Amino acid sequence: MTTSSGSHRTEPTTTADEREMLDGWLDYHRQTLLWKCEGLPDEELRSTPLAPSELSLLGLVRHMAEVERYWFREIMLGEDLPELYVTDEDRDGDFHFTEAATWAETEREWRAEVELARRAAAGRSLDLRSQAESHHRGEVFSLRWVYTHMIEEYARHNGHADLLREHIDGATGE
Repeated sequence: MTTSSGSHRTEPTTTADEREMLDGWLDYHRQTLLWKCEGLPDEELRSTPLAPSELSLLGLVRHMAEVERYWFREIMLGEDLPELYVTDEDRDGDFHFTEAATWAETEREWRAEVELARRAAAGRSLDLRSQAESHHRGEVFSLRWVYTHMIEEYARHNGHADLLREHIDGATGE
């Protein structure tokens, strides 16, 4: 997919150690999600072109901000944090927003959560066990598992983002 600014992603190295490889692939998929959103106005980022699905590019970025926060800070570090968008009344609140929701605000929040996630993982062993149990599974996780899950989560949602983008303006790409 080529966009107006011609941005690119940093390809992960093919010969790195495990930690560098995991960081590289996670950052690659983070960059891919932003790339899929690049150059679109807020109205198109909020659009849900795959009815009856409520998926939108803006919603996917909001969702991934929640996911970054949950796995790296709440589970790995055991921080007691409020949800960003989700509520008890609306478990899909990351995908439910008004026309007041903007890309600038969403991207800023996502970038902040990514930076906090990087800090949460920095210098810690991949074998480190989480300080908290998953709210859904009641299990502890290694940092290695969290990295692998995050790569999977981004990869899956980047596939969604690719379909959304193609429906919005016909842009395609890996």
